[in-house]
Amino acid sequence: MTGVAARVKRLLGPRIVTTLRIASRGYDRPRWGNLRRTRPFSDSYGFERGTPIDRHYLHRFLDQHRGVITGDVLEVQNTAYTMRFGHDLKRTETFDIVPQFAPTYLCDLADADTILPTEGYDCLLLPNTLQHLRRLDACLRNAFRVVRPGGAILASAAGFVPLTADAGDYWRLSPAGWREQIASVWAGADVEIAGHGSCLTAVAAQLGLALEELSDAELDAHDPRYPVLTTIVCRKRR
Repeated sequence: MTGVAARVKRLLGPRIVTTLRIASRGYDRPRWGNLRRTRPFSDSYGFERGTPIDRHYLHRFLDQHRGVITGDVLEVQNTAYTMRFGHDLKRTETFDIVPQFAPTYLCDLADADTILPTEGYDCLLLPNTLQHLRRLDACLRNAFRVVRPGGAILASAAGFVPLTADAGDYWRLSPAGWREQIASVWAGADVEIAGHGSCLTAVAAQLGLALEELSDAELDAHDPRYPVLTTIVCRKRR
C-alpha cells in the first residue's frame, strides 16, 4: 500500500475505503437485510421451519443407492431409513449407545467386537454418524467387519452445518480428509466419497434455514469448496 493510499485509509476508515473499492471495480455489494445477524434463524437445524438443508443431499444419496439396502440391514439408532429406502428386506436391526432408542444391540461401535456379529449384514447404514464417533478408527473397523463380502456401507458426515450441541461432535473433515481417514481402515474395498453443497446452501444451513426455502436449482448447485454433507459408499469385495 502506497503512502497516499495508507493516509486515505486512515482518513476515511476501512469501511468507506472498501465500499469505494467495490463500487469502482463494479463488484456486487451485499444486501444483508435480516441476514446480518449473530444468531441463526433456528437453533435446531431448521426442523421447526421444515427440513434441514443437509437432508436434501442425504435423502438423494440413499435414494440413489436403494439397490444395496436389501437383505439383512443394520442401521444406527432406528430403522427409519432402512424402511424408507430399503427393499426385499429379510432382517432389520439397530445398534446405539443410547438405551432410550431401544436398539437391538446396545453398544459403543468402538467396543462392539464381540457384540455385533461378524459378516452378519448385507448393508450397514450410518447416516450423519461419522462425526460423532470419538474412537473413529475402532468404529470404522467394526463397521467394516459386520458387513458381508459383496455387501455395502452407506455413511454420511456433516460438513458446513452447525455443531451438534447435545452430543459429541469430533470430526468435520473434507471429502479428501475422509478419503485419507478411511483408506487404510477399509483397505480391500471399493469406496466412493463425495461432497455436496455450495456457498448458498452452506450459508443457509449455518443460519438454520430449511430446504423448502430454497429452489431445486439452488439446492443442486455444486461447489466442492463448500461441502454441506459428505457421503460415503463402501462396497466390500467378495
